[in-house]
Amino acid sequence: MANQMNLQWSDQVQKDLSAIDPKQLGKVGVLLGGKSGEREISLMSGKGVLEALLSKGVDAHAFDTGEKSIADLLAEKFDRVFIALHGRFGEDGTMQGALEQLNIPYTGSGVLASALAIDKQATKRLWSGFQLSTPKFVMLDKDSQWSDVAQYLGLPIIVKPAREGSSLGLSKVTSVAELPAAYELAAKLDRDVMAEQCIIGEELTCPIVGNGDNARALPVIRIVAPDSNYDYHNKYFSDDTRYLCPTGLDLSLEVKVQELALDAYKALGCNGWGRADVMIDNKTNQPYLLEMNTAPGMTGHSLVPMAAKAAGVQYADLVLWLLSKAGLHS
Repeated sequence: MANQMNLQWSDQVQKDLSAIDPKQLGKVGVLLGGKSGEREISLMSGKGVLEALLSKGVDAHAFDTGEKSIADLLAEKFDRVFIALHGRFGEDGTMQGALEQLNIPYTGSGVLASALAIDKQATKRLWSGFQLSTPKFVMLDKDSQWSDVAQYLGLPIIVKPAREGSSLGLSKVTSVAELPAAYELAAKLDRDVMAEQCIIGEELTCPIVGNGDNARALPVIRIVAPDSNYDYHNKYFSDDTRYLCPTGLDLSLEVKVQELALDAYKALGCNGWGRADVMIDNKTNQPYLLEMNTAPGMTGHSLVPMAAKAAGVQYADLVLWLLSKAGLHS
């Protein structure tokens, strides 16, 4: 069944692309860089996207939002843009709002879904309202009662900024004594800091593409990082992290993860594409949603291109297909 769905999506992508004249997409801006802590990764993603579009004959141009203004963006007279920005000021609804005002179609989710998804607290509260499984959490401040936090969540605990990606500012603490330092580290990046129940087990990710009832889950990827530490370095620069697709897990569990990821995507109102990060409890085999990325990475280590390739769609075709779906949401 999964292979059949992959084949159907691959066939649909090729059908859609066969009807596209790249020149009719007009002048395209690839928004990259930005001002967030993920700037370095965004530059890598944007470079890959730009090269892919140029290889397809698209009139594509790099636009670094960390160095140029909204006025500069308007002056470029882009017909549409591919958002290759990660983190704040690009993946959080702010750029999406500016593009809505400028009437420039863009890839990915709209203002509301982008703003919700980047805020881990808002995301988890919404998912809980839809009865989608996600780890327990509490929000921290400098006056938090650390022993109470540990008693409620159990040890170990994950401490992280509420609105950062790429594992920036994230700590895994194994004792109450480590909590204050972990809080301080995360608080340097965000005024809101979350402590989350640590799920011990397999780490998975599941990309989603499409909109509404036409959205579908791509193949699941199992991530095996050195010492089970999928941090910033191991995500983007280490060759020691292994990515397994197919995962080698029970097929029924993979399907359960895909269904959960798809429900999470729809609950947030996402569009275009996204990627749900999931943990599997090794005692119960229960999948737990961690977060939703609405502008996933497109680097050489990135996971959406990896899943798309497993489904039969190559990187450049994926990029062109996503660009062809650019739109406005207001």
